[in-house]
Amino acid sequence: MKHKLVIAMTAATLFLVGCGQRQHTEQVTLVRIDTVKTANTCDILEFPARVQAAGEVHLAFKIPGTLQRIYVDDGAFVRQGELVAEMDPRDYELQLQAVEAEYLSIKAEAERVMALYDQNVATADAYDKARYGLQQITAKYENARNQLADTKLYAPFDGYVKRRRFDPPTVVAAGMPVITFLSGKNPEVELFIPASTYIRRREIASFAAVFDFLQGQKIPLRLLHVDPSANANQLYAVRLALPVNTEIAATPGMNATVEVAMRQETEASVEIPASALFSNGDKTSYVWIYRQDGTIARRRVEVVRLHTDGTATIADGLNEGERIVVAGVHKLTEGQRVAPLPAPSKTNEGGLL
Repeated sequence: MKHKLVIAMTAATLFLVGCGQRQHTEQVTLVRIDTVKTANTCDILEFPARVQAAGEVHLAFKIPGTLQRIYVDDGAFVRQGELVAEMDPRDYELQLQAVEAEYLSIKAEAERVMALYDQNVATADAYDKARYGLQQITAKYENARNQLADTKLYAPFDGYVKRRRFDPPTVVAAGMPVITFLSGKNPEVELFIPASTYIRRREIASFAAVFDFLQGQKIPLRLLHVDPSANANQLYAVRLALPVNTEIAATPGMNATVEVAMRQETEASVEIPASALFSNGDKTSYVWIYRQDGTIARRRVEVVRLHTDGTATIADGLNEGERIVVAGVHKLTEGQRVAPLPAPSKTNEGGLL
């Protein structure tokens, strides 16, 4: 009996040792594992842009004449209402003097006739002629006064002088630009979008500007206006506002890149590295699911879109938080035992160790 017990224990020991050796020699493949994340529901389009003044106006006299003096230089900051240029006023002063004399004469005569009419001495016809004559000369007098006042040109708002177009004593016509003036408000950003983006303008979620001197920092922008008509290059102008009271030293003429976030028409669910996808030649996409027991299982997924940044948007087949194999997927088989590669050390530049 004791001999049989020894034989049984020896056999059991050999069986356990054999199983342990088989388990020890079973090959485990190291793979790179990633976690499924919620998809970004926006596509990012990039366009070159340029900083523009919030408002650019061409200051001009309403009347013709000879420039007498320009009080500002290029680049000068000017307050609203400040005198910036003046025309030789002599001709308009003489004109006002002549019209004023005529006005006073006609006004006195009209008042005399209207007083006689009130006394029933003058006729109604004489009264009407006197009243209409006074109205006409009053309008002529006001026009002469306005023209004299228009020999002075004032800043319409706080801003900067971009360019003096003429110097005294140049003779300028009415409406001819004399000074190009820029608004002192926050500058704006202008870009041009193609028709393919214009027709999707209602899908635009946000705008952000990237300046080289800010080292990639993204500055949110606010939409001001989209030109409804295309230019000669079939592009549509878009004007955007920089944040108010921003410390960004963006000035007119600076270049920028504007990122336009477009909402996706399809309600995508999750996003994964495109390298996780594979197929068996049947045009169906699959991924390897990493299971808790250390094995992998193939699962079919519905791909919505492949992105230029190496990611893919998945509409069906995966849930956020699941773990998948993202590299070497074509060399794996169903049920194969794998182990995640350790994450690269934070001090390991390039992830080589």
